[in-house]
Amino acid sequence: MENVRKYGKAPFEVAVVHGGPGGAGEMAPVARELSREWGVLEPLQTARSLEGQVEELFAALSNHAPGPVALIGFSWGAWLSVILASRHPELVSRLILVGSGPFREADAAGIDAVRMGRLTSDEQAEVKRLMPDLKDPSERVRNEVFSRFGRIFSRADAFHPIHDDTDDIFCSADIFNAVWPEAAEWRRNGSLLSAASALACPVTAIHGDYDPHPAEGVRVPLAKALADFRFVLLTHCGHKPWMEMEARAPFYECLKRSLRRP
Repeated sequence: MENVRKYGKAPFEVAVVHGGPGGAGEMAPVARELSREWGVLEPLQTARSLEGQVEELFAALSNHAPGPVALIGFSWGAWLSVILASRHPELVSRLILVGSGPFREADAAGIDAVRMGRLTSDEQAEVKRLMPDLKDPSERVRNEVFSRFGRIFSRADAFHPIHDDTDDIFCSADIFNAVWPEAAEWRRNGSLLSAASALACPVTAIHGDYDPHPAEGVRVPLAKALADFRFVLLTHCGHKPWMEMEARAPFYECLKRSLRRP
């Protein structure tokens, strides 16, 4: 798999960072839309450790961008972008966090219950039945189950989705199983919020009001930690704003306005 996709024409001044971990490719629709005005990089994270993913993103930006980029991170990619920008401020002109997970452990307590509560009884049963298969000896089976979970929970995370967009995503259960525990520990021990507090660039957070990841878990700690911070709450919007019927247009308006901001 090619580690960096390019959209539009050089110079590449915008980069989009996918979530997961292990969900490479899901930011492609955003990259295509933005490429009408900007050259856009879409790094695809393949490393199987948090530090490895930071170094991988650093290499992608260093090798393919002529200067600082506007870094747009989605979900786990929002956290990864925060960590990268805190360590390498020379690479990031501004940071836009889309559907970020909360930055404090206490704010994350109810996420799983909300997501499971939105599933049908059949979907809940399927999730419980398939859970052991995430540790199946076959990598193919592990990835198929991880992909299936992605489709199930994408529907639970959405308010009014346009369509299921998971077909072109490269799902890797092994990357998720390796990186997510490290990321969760960063949140638990305060390292994630410390990284956010060290940011020097302007930061915008865009969040859906139907996203199971609580908006206040992003807005409150970042508003306290950052001098240049804006928070935008989109109505009738789940975890992926670009896939929402009502919120898609306002999302892109907000995103492009943030990119054009002096």
